[in-house]
Amino acid sequence: MTRLQSVTLAAVATALAVAACGKKPDNTPTPVATTAPDTAAENAKRRADSLAQAQADSMARARAMADSIARARAADSAAAASHSADEVRAMLATMIHFEFNKSDIQAADQAVLDQKIAILQKNPGLRIQVAGNCDERGSQEYNLALGNRRANAAKQYLVTHGIDAGRVETVSNGEERPLDPGHTEEAWAKNRRDEFTILAGGDALVKP
Repeated sequence: MTRLQSVTLAAVATALAVAACGKKPDNTPTPVATTAPDTAAENAKRRADSLAQAQADSMARARAMADSIARARAADSAAAASHSADEVRAMLATMIHFEFNKSDIQAADQAVLDQKIAILQKNPGLRIQVAGNCDERGSQEYNLALGNRRANAAKQYLVTHGIDAGRVETVSNGEERPLDPGHTEEAWAKNRRDEFTILAGGDALVKP
């Protein structure tokens, strides 16, 4: 090795040593991964709370729906009961009619009385009045007696078919309460009748 090569190598070695000694150590701390404490537990709690709230909301909606259905059914039931009661009153109020100077129940009117029997049987607290009426022909005394016979004829039909006599009251109006004030056969036919009214037990009528 020549003297020049020795000097060159020494210079390079010296430069490397100086460079190594001059390099400053890296004191920057190594980043450490950080996480929020108990993140998994908090997430699980939030999911559980969300599920519980959803279940509570679902139950509340179900209760509200059930209440709404119950109210609607109650309203429908009340409306149906009211409608049914109106039908019963209409059937009870249906009149029967008589031929001139007679008090016999006509065959066509037996079906009307049969409806009243069914109603009275279905509503044991019901009491009614039968009012006999006449047309204007004849004396007042005669027509009062004829009206009484007509009312009693209807009552007897009801009693014969199982209705207690104490539930049926009779009265005669004679010729004093005409439906039609005319003086024709048509008017007189309308006025020869029995009328039926409720005396008691008509607040909550049940349809047979």
